[in-house]
Amino acid sequence: MSVEAYINPDFGWTEKLFFLIAAVLGISVCVFIVLLVAKLSRDGDSYYDRSRNRVQRFYELIISGTSVMSFACSYVILNHIYSILQGQDVPFTSIWENWKDFILLLLICLSCVLNTLLDRLIIPLRLIDKGEKASIRMLSMFYAIFILVFLNLIGDESEYSPVMMYYLGLMVGRFVYFDASFTDFIEAVKNLFRNLPLLLLGLGLTGILTFLGFDWGYLLERNYYIVGIFYTQLFMLVSVFILHHSHILDLLIRKPAEDTGDPSSDEYAYDDGYDDLYEDEDDEDYRYDDEDDYDADDYYE
Repeated sequence: MSVEAYINPDFGWTEKLFFLIAAVLGISVCVFIVLLVAKLSRDGDSYYDRSRNRVQRFYELIISGTSVMSFACSYVILNHIYSILQGQDVPFTSIWENWKDFILLLLICLSCVLNTLLDRLIIPLRLIDKGEKASIRMLSMFYAIFILVFLNLIGDESEYSPVMMYYLGLMVGRFVYFDASFTDFIEAVKNLFRNLPLLLLGLGLTGILTFLGFDWGYLLERNYYIVGIFYTQLFMLVSVFILHHSHILDLLIRKPAEDTGDPSSDEYAYDDGYDDLYEDEDDEDYRYDDEDDYDADDYYE
């Protein structure tokens, strides 16, 4: 298989536009589901804060998933190049044979740098803290492993075992590290299950868009399926960029009105004191019963 097999000449700008529209619609539907679930849930925060936080966690999952899949796709392409050049006297084959593990480690580091650039500069997500970002990035490892396991099940030609072993090692390191306590482990598991619905939502959207891409002829079946999935991830990433910077979410979620010091509000309502003066007018100390003997002359003496 040549390098040209990774490029589809029939996937022109018009087809790219249609696929981007499909990705934007898919991300929009997922955001609507996230908002609906946030509306129905009650976890102490206001709906405005709760919904925006969950949407940005979903955006972080798409960003992290794209970064992680970039590492997997790079490995597949480099391994494919090595299989083509194997047996030839070229520097790349010897470098790949002797330094493959270090190259894979470098690719992982580059994917982490890419993730940081995306969610801090290009698509800044400021409503989720570092702990939430770390949990979502760990969840993206599961995201990639599920995809790679599925590709192995359908009989893709490429070998994904080394990549999955790296992902598993990273996840184990996230759960159990040298100074981790049992409380830290339980907290990591809780955060994992807390964001599990977002993982299922992201996997479902990726599967649907990838299926449509292959069915419409936009993605090629003659190259490795992971390349088509990575293309889909790129379109999903562009869709997140469009939705995030268009501020459409601000139209769907109104920020609660803050107190502006309006004199007509309850806090600034005028209190003339008459209510307090007469609030006890019906108290027994100030009432005279008809049966009591009341003498006005005794009162003025």
